[in-house]
Amino acid sequence: MWSILFGCFAAIQLLLAAYLLQPTFLLLIYGIKKFFGFLFAKKKTDIEAPGKNYSFAVIITAHKNLQLVPPLVDSVLRQTYRHFKVYVVADGCDHANIGYNDDPQVKVLLPEVPLNAKIRSIDYAINHFDAAHDVMIILDADNLLHPDYLEVLNRYFNKGYRAVQTNMLAKNNDSVYAQLDAAGNYFSNFIDRRMRMEMGLSANIWGLGIAIETALYKQVIYRNFLGGFDKKIQADIVKLIPQLAYAEDAKVYDEKIDSGDALETQRTRWINAYFKYFKYGWDVFLTGLRRGSFNLVFFGFNLLRPPLFLQVVAAAFFAFVNYWISPVWMLGWIAAMLLFPLSFFIIVAVMSTDRKTVGALFYLPVFFIRQVKAFLHIGRANKAFLQTQNNKVIYIQDLLNQ
Repeated sequence: MWSILFGCFAAIQLLLAAYLLQPTFLLLIYGIKKFFGFLFAKKKTDIEAPGKNYSFAVIITAHKNLQLVPPLVDSVLRQTYRHFKVYVVADGCDHANIGYNDDPQVKVLLPEVPLNAKIRSIDYAINHFDAAHDVMIILDADNLLHPDYLEVLNRYFNKGYRAVQTNMLAKNNDSVYAQLDAAGNYFSNFIDRRMRMEMGLSANIWGLGIAIETALYKQVIYRNFLGGFDKKIQADIVKLIPQLAYAEDAKVYDEKIDSGDALETQRTRWINAYFKYFKYGWDVFLTGLRRGSFNLVFFGFNLLRPPLFLQVVAAAFFAFVNYWISPVWMLGWIAAMLLFPLSFFIIVAVMSTDRKTVGALFYLPVFFIRQVKAFLHIGRANKAFLQTQNNKVIYIQDLLNQ
């Protein structure tokens, strides 16, 4: 009996260590790639002229506030690629005037009954398409698109990809919390998107900036509408296509949280979604085993990965327990807990050109404490539609000129 319990105890530790050391391993691969150049050659998507002009439906979901929608619509209308139509879902809003209502490439929708869910807003937009669009792009109201965004995406879909996650960058960095939020994005983009794309594996998606064939999206069936939109959609589509791509050169800008309270609201929603949709990770992982697909196994393995702060807490716990059980294992955990923040820092430094973002990493303990508080309130996300408040009004030309 004791041998079985100890075996389980050791297996749990090895699994956690694999998660905690994954950034270091991927950073090592990145270093090898940079040093030798020819290893894991990045797929080129901008050499050949596209053979088809895909029709894009740009879906913007707004909830109770249209203040940030005009700058986003402006950024879409400034696209160098012109085969698109914008669908704005003004959910729960008291009016539908965004200043672009008369533009033939913009359609503003005002549901008669509040939808109160991003998934429902997306479905509402699809049901009101004016044409049979090849690809749909999902955006939040606080986003902005780089002028080349759709042109880059058209190249990716001409390469045969059926779902493409685009590169989410910070729209603002005017507070320590915003800088730390941006640092987390850089870290996630590196380990869950850039490196997977370069190794021919499927990338994780965000809840925004995902471009997907309309017919493919319609195969996803939702049964829960409070949070976890990205968890459900990626768990379904990754099993239907060879690779969920990542387009680092297709840039979408997202507003970062700028206060501790906003951080807690955001992380409460995210942590709750992790536990609520934990089963989808198992489904993808087991599907990969049945099919003999390393891509799906690795994807499912990472869907099961606990939030970073929980990994750190668990690592500290195992280091403490192993003080009495196995000093060697204790030293191993100490080494892992030193390698992880070091790898985090290096990855952010590699991915970011903003010194403020790198400098903000010294405030990570504050960020960590806020996430612990968010974890203690995850029950709220099951009872209400938790929305992070955004209010940074800036237009794409002003952002690019900064």
